[in-house]
Amino acid sequence: MIRTWRGGCHCGAVRFECDIDLAPEGERSPQLRPGPWFASTLRCNCSFCGKTRMWKNHTPAEAFRLIQGEENLTHYRFGSGAIDHTFCRTCGVYAFVSASMDLLGGDFYCINVACLEDVPPEVLDAAPIRYEDGARDDWDHAPPVTGYL
Repeated sequence: MIRTWRGGCHCGAVRFECDIDLAPEGERSPQLRPGPWFASTLRCNCSFCGKTRMWKNHTPAEAFRLIQGEENLTHYRFGSGAIDHTFCRTCGVYAFVSASMDLLGGDFYCINVACLEDVPPEVLDAAPIRYEDGARDDWDHAPPVTGYL
């Protein structure tokens, strides 16, 4: 079910809240937005996610709140520059990204699930994961090997 989770960077300078559903299939609330991106957590093998080991959860902009630390964020964009990768400038932790894409219903965030601080390990273990083959720009299919993601 959708609930509010809190998270942040390692040093605590950046803090956020988000309303997301980490429940396994069959126990999930109706999605806030349509599409497979909002139906589970995701792991990707693209050049960036592969290096940062990002475990993402797409979150509509209206379900994300930056509580503190905007002044402590540093930004990185690459490729087309459509995605704003944000990092804490003190500890370097990559807590979330933001972007706006018509295909995904407009403004959204991708929360780094590993940065959520109040999620019990049992909930993380049961969270559904969808794999994306970003290395081949095949976002609708899993790569042939996913164990390392």
